[in-house]
Amino acid sequence: MKKIIFIIFSSVNIISISAQKQEFLNPPKFNDADLSKQKSLLDENAPAEILYKSVHFNIDSNTGTLQKKAFYRVKIYDKEKAEDWLNLEIPLYQSGSDQESVSKIKAFTYNLENGAAVATKVDKSSKYKSKENKYISITKFAFPNVKNGSVIEYQYEVNSPFLFAIPEILIESDTPSLYTEYVLDSPSNISYNINYTGSLNPKYRQVEEKMLYGTNYRTYRFGFENLKGFKTEKFVKNDRNYRTKVSAELHSTNFRELKLYSSSWEKIKDRLYENEDFGDELKRTKLAKENMPAGISGLNDTEKADAIFKYVQKTFTWNKEFGVKTDEGIKKMLETKTGNAAEINLFLIMMLREAGIKTDPLAISTVGHGMINLASPNVSNFNFVLAAVKINDQFHLYDATSKQSSMDMLPPRDWNQFGILISKDKVQQLSMINAKPSFTNLTAVAKINEDGSISGTYSDKDTGSYAMFAKESYDENMEKYKKQYKENFALDFTNIDSKVLENGDFESTMNFSSDNLIDKIGKKMIINPMLFLNKNSNEFDQTEARLYPIEFFSAYTRTKKVIFEIPNGYVIEEMPKNKKIVTDDKEIEYSYIAVQNGNKLEVTSTTKVSSPDYPKEYYPAFKQIWGVVSKSENQVISLIKK
Repeated sequence: MKKIIFIIFSSVNIISISAQKQEFLNPPKFNDADLSKQKSLLDENAPAEILYKSVHFNIDSNTGTLQKKAFYRVKIYDKEKAEDWLNLEIPLYQSGSDQESVSKIKAFTYNLENGAAVATKVDKSSKYKSKENKYISITKFAFPNVKNGSVIEYQYEVNSPFLFAIPEILIESDTPSLYTEYVLDSPSNISYNINYTGSLNPKYRQVEEKMLYGTNYRTYRFGFENLKGFKTEKFVKNDRNYRTKVSAELHSTNFRELKLYSSSWEKIKDRLYENEDFGDELKRTKLAKENMPAGISGLNDTEKADAIFKYVQKTFTWNKEFGVKTDEGIKKMLETKTGNAAEINLFLIMMLREAGIKTDPLAISTVGHGMINLASPNVSNFNFVLAAVKINDQFHLYDATSKQSSMDMLPPRDWNQFGILISKDKVQQLSMINAKPSFTNLTAVAKINEDGSISGTYSDKDTGSYAMFAKESYDENMEKYKKQYKENFALDFTNIDSKVLENGDFESTMNFSSDNLIDKIGKKMIINPMLFLNKNSNEFDQTEARLYPIEFFSAYTRTKKVIFEIPNGYVIEEMPKNKKIVTDDKEIEYSYIAVQNGNKLEVTSTTKVSSPDYPKEYYPAFKQIWGVVSKSENQVISLIKK
């Protein structure tokens, strides 16, 4: 089946629109009439609306610092549904002695009182900082006196010594916008790659050389009017991939001589291998020799690779920090047995190379980080590194940060279309399609009692990517994970036991009981034979035309099996109807089979999806089949007392 990626990568140099006169960086004066607005004309159900948004990046030619100036004015229509706007967070980055700082914060809440606009200033005492990690601190404050109909306004400046990557700015947010602008001003001797992705073209555009701040600058200015809020769609792994957004990365500097940075993937490769936290770490072969597991000399390459991988996987623990470069260094990781993604997987690469196995780093962007923009090579595309092993002219992937992963069985976060293979002599794009299907088996074995109550055992077992998902959720909050069963099914579950099985599957077993699954009317018991496992709704319920691909983390088969004893003296009035439906290309299948065997009824519902992602044109097929699933699983039967 042909896979289609629906995302537009475009360079600012090929955006084809007519230039129009527009004065950038000139916020309009506050208009009291905005306080009287009852709803957005762009989306009458929007809880908030951006009246004016301006983000301005400027490289100061005198100080060599990056200045970010932000100005927002937002109308609040429904305070309860606009919580994201009521608290401002300004992230500040720090690396070593270099750090960003924020200044000139001004923030107000405007309300209409007795026909006049009244401004409430955010008090300095309400601002506070929190340390998110060793690199990021966040300045926060809440807007006071916000009501339905309020307008909030804020502006601030961030000064940064980090010129390499200009932060990404979302043009398309969930909130509709009357006007949004993006401006980047850079001295002519400092050149940037502008990464413009998405489907929207600016109404106003200026890309030119001009005199600014007393010297020659290159300016990029984009203005957008009347943007509707971005509509999310179900079954999209990261909708940020499809939103219009702008970022930039340093391409070159030209002071006394031209120095290139991110002009090509080859240049990026060279820079990484020259970097002390990447290439220099890979040269520390002595560390690999000293830690090589015993007993691998007589193994073939696949067996060696697996043995070395299992050693690294079991010995070291991921600290949940991403990155393609090491943080504390591999030597420190060997001491503490803990490291970031690069430290663990670069050490794995070193070990595999030392064992004579062709291995190179595969730089990737995880699902949550967004897809790599192939049209604009830059290091900031990446946030993770894997080990790519080449055996018998085939690549195999390893990720030792996950305790459940194995060869080509990666955590769901890793499967993000493609990565960039960074060998010493060349770079190449490597397609990443999760070819291994996942399986979910839900099994309920129950007994119906004479009084209409029901009790039994329930098992929820996942394999592959789904097992990794379940384990991550369990590790994050064990009590919350167990509590989900009662919340999802409204049943009394007891003795819940969740664990990883020897083969890597993740299984939860438990007991259950309920008085609400059966309606007892006279001599009849009316019951859905799926008990609590029936699908109550069709998730493919989108009425508008599908815009984006349908994305899963793997192909999968989900099997629901219910076996229950029919009470003595009762018979089934009419068996539920079996059903089977499959697409012409056999990509999507569903079956519902009910079989009576003596005093037991066994019902099996199986859904099979053969690929991890589909073009948007498959949406009607999913909608139809999921409708059949819901209809089949909501059949009821009557047990009649003889």
